[in-house]
Amino acid sequence: MELVEKTDQAQAELLKNFEEKINRGDAIEPKDKMPDAYRKHLIRQISQHAHSEVIGMQPEGNWITRAPSLRAKQILLAKIQDEGGHGLYLYSAAETLGISRDEMIQLLHSGKAKYSSIFNYPTLTWADIGAVGWLVDGAAIVNQVSLQRTSYGPYSRAMVRICKEESFHQRQGYEIMAKMMQGTKEQREMAQDAMNRLWWPSLMMFGPHDSESPRTSDAMKWRIKRHSNDELRQKFIDKTVQQAEVIGLTVPDKDLKWNEAKGHYDHGPIDWDEFYRVVNGNGPCNKQRMDHHIRVHNEGAWVREAAEAYRKKKENLN
Repeated sequence: MELVEKTDQAQAELLKNFEEKINRGDAIEPKDKMPDAYRKHLIRQISQHAHSEVIGMQPEGNWITRAPSLRAKQILLAKIQDEGGHGLYLYSAAETLGISRDEMIQLLHSGKAKYSSIFNYPTLTWADIGAVGWLVDGAAIVNQVSLQRTSYGPYSRAMVRICKEESFHQRQGYEIMAKMMQGTKEQREMAQDAMNRLWWPSLMMFGPHDSESPRTSDAMKWRIKRHSNDELRQKFIDKTVQQAEVIGLTVPDKDLKWNEAKGHYDHGPIDWDEFYRVVNGNGPCNKQRMDHHIRVHNEGAWVREAAEAYRKKKENLN
């Protein structure tokens, strides 16, 4: 009984010191003491972010050979390369919390870890590549800019470079959409079709409404997140609707209207049934995305084994 009381007191003292540090605005570093719940929340969030970057390379990768110009191919290749790098930064940040990359990959392959639901939608046309860059990366920027001030140091520092590169990705996508809207009738229709299919999944990227998101409270309290799901979604809508108007695209929401009193756009209801259906593995491309990742991961085992053998050889020589 006495041992239990001492353990409880130690945990209470740890939590008190931790929360004082958070409230001062100090960064939490890997060697700092932190509550298990904080560590677990970060592992889940950062690994999901890393998985999203890597899986997100797939819907764009099949357009490298079909991009309409050499310039477009070069830009798309650079973007995909960036996303692979983002995954590496984020896996490395998560590893500072005591989980290995192998463990994170196994959790992904077993279905216990998730990635952003947006990447389970197909990229049917070149306009979809524009919409992914403009809408999907645009939504990512809105979320990730605030993560530059997240309370966990390694995550915060990784986001600085990631945000700069995501800004390039967003501009690349918007340029594609703008050029298509200046093109033929068929090209304009293609751009609008991509907008129609990817607008609502992009809004879902911010997660459920705050009232239905069980992790939001802790994330806000620990300053892992600085803004709630609904705040970030509203910021994205306000910014993106105006961008769409500039190039002549129509936002596929009949309830969308400017609310003068609030200073924001009101929008229609989001189909959360679709969101959960896709998150739970029943989207258009869930199986395709995961089968591809597992196959390539297994085929690349020899590279990891060779790197490990080289590391051990260097250790023995030293």
